[in-house]
Amino acid sequence: MAETPVPEKPVAEPPVTEPAPEAAPAAEPEAVRVTAPEAAPATEPEPVAAPVAKRPRGRTALLVLAAAVLGIAGGTAVGYDVQAGRAPTPLPALSQPGLAYPAKALPPGKAPDPLPVSQDRRVRTDGDLRKLVIGRPAGWSDDDSSLLDLSDGWVAPDVYARSSYEKEGSMYEYFLEYDIRRVAGAAWKRGQYRTAEIHLVQFGSGTVQGAQDFVEGQLAYMPGSEIGAGNIGDAIKGSGNGRYYLYEVDRKPGYLPSYHARATVYRGDIAADIHLYDTVPISKKDIRTLAERQLERL
Repeated sequence: MAETPVPEKPVAEPPVTEPAPEAAPAAEPEAVRVTAPEAAPATEPEPVAAPVAKRPRGRTALLVLAAAVLGIAGGTAVGYDVQAGRAPTPLPALSQPGLAYPAKALPPGKAPDPLPVSQDRRVRTDGDLRKLVIGRPAGWSDDDSSLLDLSDGWVAPDVYARSSYEKEGSMYEYFLEYDIRRVAGAAWKRGQYRTAEIHLVQFGSGTVQGAQDFVEGQLAYMPGSEIGAGNIGDAIKGSGNGRYYLYEVDRKPGYLPSYHARATVYRGDIAADIHLYDTVPISKKDIRTLAERQLERL
């Protein structure tokens, strides 16, 4: 491709000067009249701005606050006046017919039929408490070596406190204070070392919620490692208040290792306490299954 020649930069030409005109003949000098310079007109002094008084700080905020207070007070007064002029709204009746039993009024002298067993829990809980203990699982047998004599399914409250808790005196006083009624249970064994104990502790149906307080007190210390399981455990499905735990293994020289699992839950005025013991690890499924089965019976 042919290169395009770059034109050379033009050289600036010198400015053109016109020839100087010839000098005119010198004229005679005239007398120069000297006049005094005119005095400059006097300027008026600029006006000085008058000092402006500063507004006190916080005055605007006080005005706004006062207006807000007056607005609230005025609105409240108007609201009361409007409400006072309205007719009073009648309150609903204290007696709700849909909640009464029976639904319709009975003739004088006739008593309503008792609630069916499916609706009246007291028919079950006030009956034979031993019937609410779950049945012995397959492969298990009765354990006659238990510290509690559960051969007939009953255990006295003082024996239960003495055999199941370290501070037996304080625990027995606690049971009496919270109106303990009775204790039923069962003890089983399977193989050489696995044992199970189930206790149903029933309290009076008074102003004190004995079963709830008892279970919540047991759950409170279970996360500790000194006398508890050392963990928060797992919730028993469907209970809303019960949990099951696996304890740390207990090893002592000269003894077989001891494994322990526990579940505790309450429903109504009955608290259920379940324990499993073995010399080999206990799975969560083992203790959870017993707890869920027992909860279904309550």
